[in-house]
Amino acid sequence: MGRFYGVSQQLRPASLSSRGMAALVILLFLASPLQSQGTASLRGTVSDSQGKLVAGATIHLQLKDSTQTQTVHTDQEGKYIVPAISGGVYFLSAEMAGYSDAEIPAVFIAPNEAKTFDLTLLATKTESHSASARSPQFFDEPQFTVAGVTDTTSLGGHGSDTVVRTRETIAKETVSLGKPRAGTAHAGDYEKQRDHLLALVAHEDKAELHHSLADIQEKLGDPLDAVREYQRAAELDPSEAYLFDWGSELLLHHAPEPASEVFARANRLFPQSTRVLIGLGASWFARGSIDQAVRRICEASDLNPADPMPYLFLGTIQNAETSTSEQVVEKMHRFVTLQPKNAEANYYYAVALWKQRKGSQDKATAAQIESLLREAIHVDPTFGAAYLQLGALHSDQKDYQRAISDYQQAIQANPHMTALQAEEAHFRLAQAYRQVGDAAKAEAEIQARNQIDKDLNKEAERERHEIRQFVYTLRDQPPPQAP
Repeated sequence: MGRFYGVSQQLRPASLSSRGMAALVILLFLASPLQSQGTASLRGTVSDSQGKLVAGATIHLQLKDSTQTQTVHTDQEGKYIVPAISGGVYFLSAEMAGYSDAEIPAVFIAPNEAKTFDLTLLATKTESHSASARSPQFFDEPQFTVAGVTDTTSLGGHGSDTVVRTRETIAKETVSLGKPRAGTAHAGDYEKQRDHLLALVAHEDKAELHHSLADIQEKLGDPLDAVREYQRAAELDPSEAYLFDWGSELLLHHAPEPASEVFARANRLFPQSTRVLIGLGASWFARGSIDQAVRRICEASDLNPADPMPYLFLGTIQNAETSTSEQVVEKMHRFVTLQPKNAEANYYYAVALWKQRKGSQDKATAAQIESLLREAIHVDPTFGAAYLQLGALHSDQKDYQRAISDYQQAIQANPHMTALQAEEAHFRLAQAYRQVGDAAKAEAEIQARNQIDKDLNKEAERERHEIRQFVYTLRDQPPPQAP
């Protein structure tokens, strides 16, 4: 009622009688349920897995931690709208006879925001089985051909070391969202499994056999055969899992254009898959299109705002860039709003604000950034990256003694930081020592930084020998020149 009390004070005439005042209070009290709805709205369309719009579907929108539910139905074009709702976190669902319910556990709606969410209903189990019996058709013939592999160490990187390393990190993290491919078996065991699967595939051309064979080929260090088996599995059964593994295999082996094609078409088949959208964003990032990458991963975060994974990918991309977009700031704000005790949520929102700061004179923003970083450290005292960012903030304020302390704590938390962050911590600490006139300590930190850089380059070279690059041809384009 505080907001309405303020409004009543502004509207009250000086000559209003006590009876008139009482009447006005009653009117405001009666109006408050309507006023609290605000002007936010939610709209979208409902379709089935084939893309056909579904008319007459029932939409439920329930405010989190409340029994308040609004129900609407889709029109003849499959469209729905829930008008005049307040800001908050909602549970959104759609139901229709003959389909499984579509649910989004957490929809974050800001006050006065017009939000759009499309929902996809899947056929019930019986209907799904009859549909699969009709031999589901894969999308059009791929617009690329993987012809071979080459050692990436001779190709060099494109862009700064930080960006190149971030692309490789994101590719590996994307793969980790799929089926685990690491194992403890010996090479001989994998070879026996491969031979057994090859014999089975010769008699039965089944998707699951090709997919298992692909996993084994990858473990045996044969990515070319692996990607072909992943492709064959997806052609026989274009499931979300098989398409994802195919796309992530292409991405892992530095084939971002083909990976984009697979993830984009998987997204059309499975628009509610968070990891497919993350994969699509990761492939765009690998292609050097930051805006497209951010857009796709932001879409992934909208599917289930309570899922931290898309925000973590956004944070990794953000750390590699010198600035950030309003869209990323908005998503990171939502992350920390939904999960205020999540150390990474506080950290990434602080970094987003830092990269958008107007300068050291922006004291209000600086105070907010420091508060967020302090909260991240309070939740996780070993969070080295938060100490590192705190040091950068204090250096920007020319408070070098505090910055030195921050950087030292970041370095002490080294096992919990990436090598790139540890390298940066030593470099920034050297700069801070120079600012206070301690040249000897500055030189020692530079030496430590150079050793980490040397180790990073050695590790990167080793990994690039292990993860060979696909040589591929895009249709209607000349093949890339292999060294």
